[in-house]
Amino acid sequence: MKIGILSEDKNLYSTRRLIEASKEKGHEVRVINTLRCYMNITSKSPTIHYRGENLEDFDAIIPRIGHSISFYGASVVRQFEMMHVFCLNESVAITRARDKLRSLQLLSRKGVGMPITGFAHSPDDIDDLIKMVGGPPLVIKLLEGTHGIGVVLAETKSAATSVIEAFLGLKVNIMLQEYIKESNGADIRCFVIGNKVVGSIIRQAIPGEFRSNLHRGGTGIKTKLTPIERKTAVEAAKIMGLNVAGVDILRSKRGPLVMEVNASPGLKGVEEVTGKNIASLIIEFIEDNSKPGKTKTRGKG
Repeated sequence: MKIGILSEDKNLYSTRRLIEASKEKGHEVRVINTLRCYMNITSKSPTIHYRGENLEDFDAIIPRIGHSISFYGASVVRQFEMMHVFCLNESVAITRARDKLRSLQLLSRKGVGMPITGFAHSPDDIDDLIKMVGGPPLVIKLLEGTHGIGVVLAETKSAATSVIEAFLGLKVNIMLQEYIKESNGADIRCFVIGNKVVGSIIRQAIPGEFRSNLHRGGTGIKTKLTPIERKTAVEAAKIMGLNVAGVDILRSKRGPLVMEVNASPGLKGVEEVTGKNIASLIIEFIEDNSKPGKTKTRGKG
């Protein structure tokens, strides 16, 4: 097979591991800088060009699209879909997952457990919005934030009001979420491939920090999921339409709560902690599913 990896940096851990796994299984693999792709959009023979070359004859594409280039990256993936190339994660699924508010609305529609979440535009509605999510302490999140950036824990109503007013004054979109105290600064990253959780780790925040992201110094610990946690993770990925996803779950008194579904989950943490060859499992999924024209959006919205 000829596999293309859309990535801005071939030296990133996840990209390197996918290259290694592809070669180990005898496939031809090529890393393509997403931002250097440009497209000829026509009804009969759409094409993608890269550094003066017409990209063709790929059997599968693995999108590793960073948040900062979501719009352009999804457009490139969409163009490959138009060329009937199998894409591991589809453009619509990627854009669903990248829109935090939209993804939560989709999960809500299907009855998936998640923290109580509030969203508003006017500063006049702050008091009621704070009450809506259960009052302080509460979590305030930038919709465009990643790796825990733009996430604030407000422990009092006055602190919450000040932060919300500041964000709204800057004309940025934010959402409020209830603070799940019993999670104790930990969440679970579930790595989903197809209809199965292939690896899971607890990400524990460092002392004095409530954000458990590994990028912020959190530590990873291997964990075993309960049946309901596995079902929740798989269902969340399915609702987004993602074949490969990182589903972040909080353990709460009322069961597993989905915080976020990641369309380009990193491999490093889950591979190092679990010892599993996640990259190889991804390539095996492509081997089993990459047929011309098989790319078809799953889910709604």
